[in-house]
Amino acid sequence: MESKKLRDNADLGQLRARAKELRRAHAGGNPAAVARVRAVHPDAAAQIPLRDAQLVVAREHGFDGWRELAAATVAQQSGGRDLNRWFAVELNNSTWDALDNDLSAESPQPEREQALYAAYASTYHWMQAGNVANHGRGEHLIASVAVSIGLLDVAARHAARYAELIGRYPAAFEDWDRAFAAEAVARVASRSGDPQAASLKDEAHRLAQAVHNPQDRRICLDRLAAAPW
Repeated sequence: MESKKLRDNADLGQLRARAKELRRAHAGGNPAAVARVRAVHPDAAAQIPLRDAQLVVAREHGFDGWRELAAATVAQQSGGRDLNRWFAVELNNSTWDALDNDLSAESPQPEREQALYAAYASTYHWMQAGNVANHGRGEHLIASVAVSIGLLDVAARHAARYAELIGRYPAAFEDWDRAFAAEAVARVASRSGDPQAASLKDEAHRLAQAVHNPQDRRICLDRLAAAPW
């Protein structure tokens, strides 16, 4: 392994964006991107998962893997402080990546377990470093993973907890939180065969359409359009 090449101003968000850009460029057949990927993954297909692109970026910086690169970056930025926040953000992002990559009840067991445990771990770290809104959004993440992999009782419990926190601390949450909470409850109802599922989904759509910020509104509507229902 070559010596580590972490810049003094290294930023985890930028590194993550570089991995996503590499993945897109590789899928588009960019020769430089293809060469970079094949240097680490000689048999890579045209479409690679984000974790493979992250490994390329990590190796280019002299690290064995993405976790090592990310941990070193955050330790450098924070002087070793506030690692709860780093774990909360990183685990949240990696879990949404898994969901966006079609995590389902048919996914391999290790992938299902890793996503669920990462969602729980992210929520734990937000409870240490964040506020009640971060906690609530962690509950939504757990519910989203659980419903995707078919653990409907787990999903129902955490979707209800998100709604409960919003009801108890309404000033701490945004309008899109209410839309997301309604989406989670509706999704569990739909997957469970609840006769109220259709009306719950309609209410989730109503709340999503009412979100004030256009970008937040689009995120809510995209989430409602995503499987599984």
